[in-house]
Amino acid sequence: MKNSIAERVGDFLKGYPPFNMLSNKTLLKIATEVTITYLEKGDTIFKKDDTWHDSFYIVRNGAISLYYSNGDVKDIMNIHDTGDLFGLRPLITKEPYKLTATANEESIVYAVPISVFQSETDNNTKVQKYLITAFASNAFDPYTEEEAGKIFVDYLPNTSQDMVNFQTANYTKSPITCSTESSLKDAAKKMSAHKIGCIVVVDDEKKPVGIITNSDIKNKIATGLFPIETPVTNIMNSPVITAKKGLTIADGQLQMIKRSIGHLCITKDGTDNSKLIGVLTHHDVLVNLGNNPTVILKEIKRAKRTKKLRAARLKGNVLLKSYIEQNIPITHIINVISQINDAVTIRAVELALKKMPTAPPVTFSWLALGSQGRREQLLFTDQDNALVFDDVPEEQYEKTQTYFLKLAKLVTKSLNKIGFEYCEADMMASNPEWCKSLTEWKNQFTNWILSPDEKAVLLSSIFFDYNRVYGDKQLVDDLTNTIFSTLEKTDLFYKFLGRDAVKSPTPLGFFKQFLVEQNGDQKELFNIKSRALMPLIDAARLLILSKQISGVNNTSERFEKLAELEPNNKELHESCSYAFKALSKFKTKQGLLGTNSGKFIDLETLTKEEKLKLRRCFKPIQKIQEVLKIRFDLKNFM
Repeated sequence: MKNSIAERVGDFLKGYPPFNMLSNKTLLKIATEVTITYLEKGDTIFKKDDTWHDSFYIVRNGAISLYYSNGDVKDIMNIHDTGDLFGLRPLITKEPYKLTATANEESIVYAVPISVFQSETDNNTKVQKYLITAFASNAFDPYTEEEAGKIFVDYLPNTSQDMVNFQTANYTKSPITCSTESSLKDAAKKMSAHKIGCIVVVDDEKKPVGIITNSDIKNKIATGLFPIETPVTNIMNSPVITAKKGLTIADGQLQMIKRSIGHLCITKDGTDNSKLIGVLTHHDVLVNLGNNPTVILKEIKRAKRTKKLRAARLKGNVLLKSYIEQNIPITHIINVISQINDAVTIRAVELALKKMPTAPPVTFSWLALGSQGRREQLLFTDQDNALVFDDVPEEQYEKTQTYFLKLAKLVTKSLNKIGFEYCEADMMASNPEWCKSLTEWKNQFTNWILSPDEKAVLLSSIFFDYNRVYGDKQLVDDLTNTIFSTLEKTDLFYKFLGRDAVKSPTPLGFFKQFLVEQNGDQKELFNIKSRALMPLIDAARLLILSKQISGVNNTSERFEKLAELEPNNKELHESCSYAFKALSKFKTKQGLLGTNSGKFIDLETLTKEEKLKLRRCFKPIQKIQEVLKIRFDLKNFM
């Protein structure tokens, strides 16, 4: 007789990793032993420091929150929904739980017995690798380190140099080799032709048996110890020191130091008894270490030409790709790339000033706007910037503005050559509208706030996220003080911002399908920026402005600050912060894959798991928009 419940459980499980790596027969055996648990909102599955259970869990319906607790302090680490695994600790390491798991809403979870699962999957390396990776990635999850900063902290490198050390080393693929029957003369000719410093001696099965370097030729041939026609086997270093692909830069460097060598042979299984697939040299290690934030920032500061600035910024893209691949926390990635972007802008301004015929007539500040102003710019995007200069007598205004417009044109031209496109709407400091004196800027913002209209709201979404990159801090502080004192005089501006913030509905339709573009070149594509990221960006901006909080521009940091200020909405604000970071990472990955902005996504290219992860990030959008509608009384203002 068929077990219909087990079959239904199996049908569900096979749609998610690692269960989709199992045969139907194995899956049914596991499904037969699964326990189904219904949970009301707030019900607890396990608590921090509880003895490990004999099962791990997968969410069938609903959502499960995992949070870290320390006394009365509770920090949400993650929110798991349909298809997500949690409670893997007893499967990997028999230790008490580090987090507490509770139902975030009415939920159903499947408890998978560990003993049954292990007996059926012990010989399945794919499953084992997936589970270890899943457990490790939870340990490196943005919430774990970035939100709480208290768990698994020992596993995360703390400095930019450490981050580089823990990246996978880039080694030379398809290395030049010679056979054991070769003469040293033939090997040396190969080395000369390919301009390489070493050659690996391999047997008939392409297994490495020795290595010859320039030093060996100098010390053993040039000194007359061996004739040039000697077999390579007479002077090669053997046995070779091997490693497998995936080793970190730190591991590679450590092995070289420990064994006093300059080369590691990379083989299929990491031993000298398998095929050679690459060589890691001391030079490769130095190159890897060179592509880190510290070195890139030094290159930027020393650059004397735009060409050098572009080369340094392109290294930032390589670093970004590497960080994403290494699953480095997104907050760290954003901080690093933001520093690089700001450094590039600062140097572009400095170089432009050197080209000006005279020094600036008055003090000024260069402002980054939009995503760079929020310190969220990861990929190359178009420029959004402005310039504010100190007040001058009316008769000197035109001349002073002309000076700074000329300076701004040099800067924006340089940024364009580096890779930041000109803004199509001309929202740049080279436009007289965005290059003004302090008083003119104060008047501009005052007008936007006290007499809001559609244009004012549109511009506010760019200009209210400014960040001083270069120049006089006092000018920007004065401008900020004026903005917040003006905001106290009206509530109407908040309503306009609120209406704009809720105009984009939740990214899912009535039947939970993604809302895609309906026409144009992007037809059937999903706009992750306008439908998912912008609603969170707009909501965070509005709420933080209404709290009269300055100096917090980053969207995730704004939500984190709001979580502090509004304990009753802490869970929602934290989920918004997490969703924004996860969406930003997803957009960046898509942009790197398609070498574009990542803004439009072809949903057909996504896996079922990726679509589920996206859907999970959409949950807070509708909730935060409902908060805005109520708080700013928008229902009669739409």
